[in-house]
Amino acid sequence: MKIHHIASPAPSHAPQPPLAERASSPLRMPDRYHRCPECDAFFALPALKRNQTANCPRCDAKVSSGRDWPISRLAAMAAAMLVLMPFAFTEPLISIRLLGVTIHASLFEGIWQITRQGHPVTASMVAFCTVGAPLTLVFSLLYLFFAPRIGMNRRPILLILHRLKEWMMLDIYLVGMAVAAIKVREFAEVQVGIGLVAYLALTTLSVLTLIHLNTDQLWQRFYPRLKPLMTPNRYRVCLACHFTSAPDHLGRCPRCHLPLRLRQRQSLQKSWAALIASVILLIPANLLPISIIYVNGVRTEDTIFSGILSLASGNIPVALVVFIASILVPFTKVIILFWLLVSIHIRTENRLMLRMSMLRITRWIGRWSMLDLFVIALTMSLVNRDQLLAFTMGPAAFYFGAAVILTILAVEWLDSRLMWDNNAR
Repeated sequence: MKIHHIASPAPSHAPQPPLAERASSPLRMPDRYHRCPECDAFFALPALKRNQTANCPRCDAKVSSGRDWPISRLAAMAAAMLVLMPFAFTEPLISIRLLGVTIHASLFEGIWQITRQGHPVTASMVAFCTVGAPLTLVFSLLYLFFAPRIGMNRRPILLILHRLKEWMMLDIYLVGMAVAAIKVREFAEVQVGIGLVAYLALTTLSVLTLIHLNTDQLWQRFYPRLKPLMTPNRYRVCLACHFTSAPDHLGRCPRCHLPLRLRQRQSLQKSWAALIASVILLIPANLLPISIIYVNGVRTEDTIFSGILSLASGNIPVALVVFIASILVPFTKVIILFWLLVSIHIRTENRLMLRMSMLRITRWIGRWSMLDLFVIALTMSLVNRDQLLAFTMGPAAFYFGAAVILTILAVEWLDSRLMWDNNAR
């Protein structure tokens, strides 16, 4: 849907220019003024139908969607997911037959094996992305359904839902399951576990819920837009709830009650810190062994790259997927983030749309780097030191997982509006 651009924002330290002709379009209603959270453009946001989305007229960021499931339907999806979770998390997903013995692999078993072998922090990374985040989604939706009936505050839950999507990785774990099955197929016969059906259903329901979860509509339903408090061209956009308004008397967003600032505080410092830390961690992550395999008492260590090479000898397409997720994506994110941060410091004005596209791509692909940890977790639950074939986690796994999380945070902490401020100057 086409959005009417009202005025180009000035830098954060300069006064805003006057609005364009407000009465020239029937879509420009005072309570629909909106600032883009990615470039700070100021425009009038029209009412949307269910099949429509609204993009920023300047940076083309998606700012609103008409897609809106009622909270009752979202709660029903959450209840269905809650019923499926015990079966999807505890029942065998895949199984192998080794020397006449059937060994099962479940999600919980993989997390427990990582913890038992002395890697509780790495296990917590896997647990949060595959168990913690889905459970948070389920209980948050159920809370929103019952909260109005008992007068509970819904703001913290809505703020959590806004940031939750990037940490939901059930779909990536499913791909990791396929990779793990291919890796152990050369040693033993692989069979489908009875919990796989429940896991597939859980993944499908979670993806559908996230697609139709419109946090902006939920905010408007529970906390309707307030009347304008001052001249609209002095409005700011809240990065937490995407509400465009003036700060209240305490300097907070009138809707979510978080501090409402012109720009995210210490954005560059936090992004640089996370990026530099991730680069440091990627060095041992790629040099140290990430997995250790025992076959008939013979120890074989694999780094990320050597593991991909051994996988390529049997299945090149799968090895390519792992290479993209484990090597290409992390280093590409580092290069792109470095470029974006430097461009802000040297006040580069050209190629703004290209830089915005790179930032969005980096945000989207960042979560897929967790694939290698999921493969290791599943493989560890299939084989252990009591078998002739044993598999254990190497020291690189912790460094790799920490680097992936830090790059995700570096992207989230970067306030892209700083790039547009340079252009305005």
